[in-house]
Amino acid sequence: MSEAFVVAGRATPRGRFPHVKVAGDLVFVSGTSSRRADNTFEGVEVDEFGVTNLDIRAQTRAVIENIRGLLAAVDADLSDLVQVTTYLVNMNDFGGYNEVWAEYFDATGPTRTTVAVHQLPHPHLLVEIQAIAFRSYRREAP
Repeated sequence: MSEAFVVAGRATPRGRFPHVKVAGDLVFVSGTSSRRADNTFEGVEVDEFGVTNLDIRAQTRAVIENIRGLLAAVDADLSDLVQVTTYLVNMNDFGGYNEVWAEYFDATGPTRTTVAVHQLPHPHLLVEIQAIAFRSYRREAP
């Protein structure tokens, strides 16, 4: 048995898929970015001349916090993560991403794979993360 959820108050998925899908004790989190519910992005500044500044640290922090919020909606937390796949547009951002990752996780955290991709669904996105969590308890639907 599985249940899929689009979590209220979060950025609406940009397609027909859920934020999270719960299958038994596993929670699958769809690819998550730094996009806010109002469709703006954390870690993006555009000045009056149109010059764009993208901050991998701010975006990574926002992605992890967005995942935390999605997990909370199904009574799970970052400590329940068992596997994460991260997509970076530029591997030159790996250091900043890794620095923020270490603010949240240590060597006992989830397994992780990081891959470079040509692009993500919006040109301001530098990072997207999908995750799998394990929870050994049940919760009613949000």
